[in-house]
Amino acid sequence: MQTFLLIWLGQVVSLLGTKLTEFALGVWVYQQNQSIAQLALVILLTYLPNTLISAIAGALVDRWDRRWAMILSDSAAGIGTLIIGFLVLSHQLAIWHIYLAVGVNSIFNAFQQPAYSAAIAQLTPPEQYSRINGMVQISRGIARVLSPAMAGFLIGIIGIGGILIIDFSTFLVALFTLLMVRFPTVHRRLTKPLQLQRLLQEMRFAGRYITQRPGLSRLLLYMSTNYFSIGILEVVFWPLILDFGSREELGLVLSIGGTGMLLGSIVITAWGGPKQRVYGLLYFIPLQGLIMLMAALKTSIPLAAMGLFVYLFAQPIIVSCNQAIWQSKVPHHFQGRVFALQQMIEKSLAIFAYIVVGPLVEDFLEPLMTSGPMAERLGSFIGGIGPGRGIALMVLLMGIGNLLATLIAYQSQRLRRLEIELPNLNPPKLSLTKTCP
Repeated sequence: MQTFLLIWLGQVVSLLGTKLTEFALGVWVYQQNQSIAQLALVILLTYLPNTLISAIAGALVDRWDRRWAMILSDSAAGIGTLIIGFLVLSHQLAIWHIYLAVGVNSIFNAFQQPAYSAAIAQLTPPEQYSRINGMVQISRGIARVLSPAMAGFLIGIIGIGGILIIDFSTFLVALFTLLMVRFPTVHRRLTKPLQLQRLLQEMRFAGRYITQRPGLSRLLLYMSTNYFSIGILEVVFWPLILDFGSREELGLVLSIGGTGMLLGSIVITAWGGPKQRVYGLLYFIPLQGLIMLMAALKTSIPLAAMGLFVYLFAQPIIVSCNQAIWQSKVPHHFQGRVFALQQMIEKSLAIFAYIVVGPLVEDFLEPLMTSGPMAERLGSFIGGIGPGRGIALMVLLMGIGNLLATLIAYQSQRLRRLEIELPNLNPPKLSLTKTCP
């Protein structure tokens, strides 16, 4: 437990530095030419390489020493930050440098995530899993609270170069904590080399397992719509705020939103969610849809901060309830392959959003809301016409989409009765508890 606490502390510091850099580089990319498409490409490259190799990375992590997998990932991320910092300080930074750095970091992060998750089971007793997973969610909330406001303030004082130096220092802290500790020896059954054919067979089995259970299939489809709307919001939210606010105000709004995520993580850790966890989705996903409607209808810094607070408060509850259902309905010896496919499909919808939203907003919705009868009619609902109103229209459409998806999901008896019709396949003493995200 002491070993994990030391590693957790190092990862908290490292995550804070990473979020500082993400904010600084995201603002820099958007303010170069006010391009939503370029900002969307940065976000896309943050997740796409990770998703594409996640199944292979997970299999390799099961064959490697988890501590060294984390050291490898942190070292690669630190070197990438150092290179970008050198380019900034020498005034040679170009947008394609950021694309390359973000993509490479995404690949190594695919090893970091499963190694960190496996370290929880390796270093802590089973009765502490809920508490430990809650700590991981809380660390992410802390980073969301502190980093945007800090970055918005620090950019004007030390610039992007200074923020990158801070980020590199945080990587050194994480590496130092990993080098100080030792992990217990794991006796692995996976001694044969990984083969592509075997990996494909496992993925096909996971697909059959899900499709043969209609409740799980509908749950996967419903959650995918949630990830799709999150992907769109991630791309358009910064430009939406920067169209009428400063980067300092954007940082403040994001910090307030991070407070909501932190509070939501604490609440779901203490509460555990509703008895039928599918209703946690059916209650909180439409709440997010209503928040998106409010954000589109009227824009102001206080309203944006309040809306993001509620939206991100709901997200840990949604993620926790969803994952707890999968953990209780999938046998332990199938969970790796089934969860890999589940998360790949969910993330793929978010990635699709990153690809389409930039061209859709810039080439269609923004020109549509510039002038004309259609712009006048729609502008009466979303606070007028002109620059930024195309983004507001996109947010409005996604809010409506969330509500419609929930209405359709509620009509599905197989989804509503999923936890009743599909038995729990894991003994309670072995299954992850429903408070685990």
